[in-house]
Order: sequence, then structure tokens, then C-alpha cells
Amino acid sequence: MADLPRVTIHDVAIVAGVAVSSVSRVFSNHPSVSPSMRLRVEAAVKKIGYQPDLVAQSLRTGTTRTVGLMVRDFSNFFYGEMTKAMVSSMSEAGYNLLIMNSPGDAEGDSKMIEMFAQKRVDALFLATASDKSEVIRKSINAFKNPVVLLDRDFSHLVAGRVFADHATGLQSATKDLIALGHRNIALVTGTAGIRPTRERCKGFNDAFKESKIKNGVAAPITGIPSTSNARAKTKELMNLPKSKRPTAMITGGVDVTIGVLECLSEMELTPGQDLSLVAGDDLPWLRVLRPRISTVSRDYQLFGLTAADLMLSLLSGEKPKTITLPTRYEARDTSRPV
Repeated sequence: MADLPRVTIHDVAIVAGVAVSSVSRVFSNHPSVSPSMRLRVEAAVKKIGYQPDLVAQSLRTGTTRTVGLMVRDFSNFFYGEMTKAMVSSMSEAGYNLLIMNSPGDAEGDSKMIEMFAQKRVDALFLATASDKSEVIRKSINAFKNPVVLLDRDFSHLVAGRVFADHATGLQSATKDLIALGHRNIALVTGTAGIRPTRERCKGFNDAFKESKIKNGVAAPITGIPSTSNARAKTKELMNLPKSKRPTAMITGGVDVTIGVLECLSEMELTPGQDLSLVAGDDLPWLRVLRPRISTVSRDYQLFGLTAADLMLSLLSGEKPKTITLPTRYEARDTSRPV
């Protein structure tokens, strides 16, 4: 069966009984279009099933109305909730998101940014595997359209930035555990190559400096990239001699939290009884577990909406800026005295 001929803007003009230029002005939301003209054109579009040729529009305008989004791991609850909010906000403004998962290394991220550029996206949201990589920084710098960094802080780069104030939340949690009598507190978190880890470590260390108390556990444990690594590190910590064993743990990120909880369950240790536990980032099931896990949380959807608003401002010609959103420590059942 032969393909039906494509419905064109000329067909819309014929059915509406107006000039092609009038149809074009309706499609571009030109201020001179009268309400009656808009209704005639919209009725014709609906009647004949016209679909705009996005490729032709892109060639004509030099834009694709598409924005790229790359994040570290879409299985992470934070990124899923953030992305839903971004998709909603950007769609309302007439933009589609081209969503990709980071390969997890600097070379892979760099190639993906170049691929976004080849696809002529109008802008980029980026949560890269590292914000210390010169390879990634150069690729971002070569992308000449607007960029919004999602909790990443590359130096010497013109870009919008949306941060979460991880340091303040971690500092509050650590100070509370110190006040509860804990002197052996372990912070287990991800790679130091990204801002959230560095800020969590800063808040943790600042709490001990402010309290003028020496932590009995080694410095913050970073470089824990997965649930399995977190599980292994927790087992190692909980098998230390009693004088060095943590009486409290703070996790940095969802994957680390899951690994820690898996290990504690395997060792038949109960958070809130055998040790105190604070999870960095909240999850719905942490609120219904018993005992309820203490958390340092951030508003995932607010983060996404803020990033989208910032991107739309950049696309309209405004200058990049940095926006920092709060985190909040919530003491629940697992913040207990020693």
C-alpha cells in the first residue's frame, strides 16, 4: 500500500481559507494574529491531522527545542524524581528532553557531551561522573549553548549551577550524634570526584572541629561507588575492635545507604539499637521502616524545577547564576544516645 502524501502547511492554508504566511504566523505565536484567525487555522490543523515538520523547523530557526540531560544513574531515586519535575516544566515551555545515562567515566561522559552537540540540542543539563576531570570540562566548554550543572562544580566554566547544601545537613546530623555521646562516627560516602561527597565530608569534619572533639574512627571514607562496596566496607568497620568500632554511621547517597542496611541485616545488627544511623538522602521506604531511619534530605522535585527554571532563563538570554537549595536533618528512631 502506497504511503499517503504528507499533509503540509499549504494544505492547512487551503482548508482554513487563508494565506500560508497567516498559518506561519499562527504557528509562531506572532502577536498580530487575531483570535478568529487562530481558531480557523487550529480547526484546519485538527481536521486534516497536520503535524509540523520538526526537522524543517530546526533548519529554519537554528534550534531543535530539545535539551539534553545526562545523569550518573537513573536507577537512583533522586534522579528519577528530579527528572520528572524537569520534564514537566520544560514541556510546558515547549522543550523536549533527550535523556541519557552517564557511562560513569570521564572519557564516556566527554563522548556523550559531543554526541549531544552533534544532535544539535539547544542546551544541556549535566550530572557528570566527575567534576574534576579536565577532559569533561573541555567538552563542556566546547559546547557553545547554555549548560546547567546539577550539583557539579567545574572550575573556570561558564554555566548555570544548582547545588544542594549537603555540608549544612551533614554538619547538623554529626553535631546531633556528638551531642548524643557518640565519639566513634563513620561517614561512608561516594567518590570525592563530585561536589556532594566533598560537601558532605566538609560538614562532617566541621562538626568535629566546632565541637573540639576527636573522632575515634578514621577520616571520612570516600570512594564507595556501589551498594556492594558499601556492604563490604560496613562489614569491615563493624568487625573492628570495640574501641575503634563505630557507634554511629552516616551514609552519603542512596546506593551507600542500601549497602549499609544490607550488611547490618546480614550481621543481625539493628539500627537504633546496636548503632545509630543517619541516611544521606531520603527514600519513601525509610519513613515506613521500623525503626524509622534518620535522614539528611533534600527536595528532589524542587531541585528539578529549579534547574528547569534556570535553564529557561539561560535560553532566554539571561546570564548564568548559582542557586543553592537547602538540606534538612531529621532525627528519627535511629539517632540514639550511646
